[in-house]
Amino acid sequence: MKKSILILCTGNSCRSQMAEGFLRSFDSSLEVCSAGTRPAAMVHPLAVKVMREEWIDISMNMPKSVDEFLGRAFDYVITVCDGANESCPVFTGKVEQRLHIGFEDPAEAEGTKEEVLAVFRRVRDEINQRFRQFYNDNVKGE
Repeated sequence: MKKSILILCTGNSCRSQMAEGFLRSFDSSLEVCSAGTRPAAMVHPLAVKVMREEWIDISMNMPKSVDEFLGRAFDYVITVCDGANESCPVFTGKVEQRLHIGFEDPAEAEGTKEEVLAVFRRVRDEINQRFRQFYNDNVKGE
């Protein structure tokens, strides 16, 4: 039976979208969704750009509200907000396991265009590494 995973953050425009993209690339049989408590109007263009550098296209994704998923059950609900700076959303639906894998919000980065892009790349690489570890430890081979 395929695993279902919901990834939550505030705006659903960067971190949760990148995590969703990586999980889908690891295993196409997974049912992966992402959502936010205050969804942005669109996926952040720099998130799209840095994921494209990894050959993962999230350009057609749209931010979604967590409310869309309240009636569904998930094997995993994973929050990705940085607990020091934000309050993580709470999912009140049926969940087998809740996890927190926090990341800095690259949309908050300041500086030159290259400095901001470097933050997006660093956060992308952290998401790749930590979600690959999550996948290998919890999902792969089940």
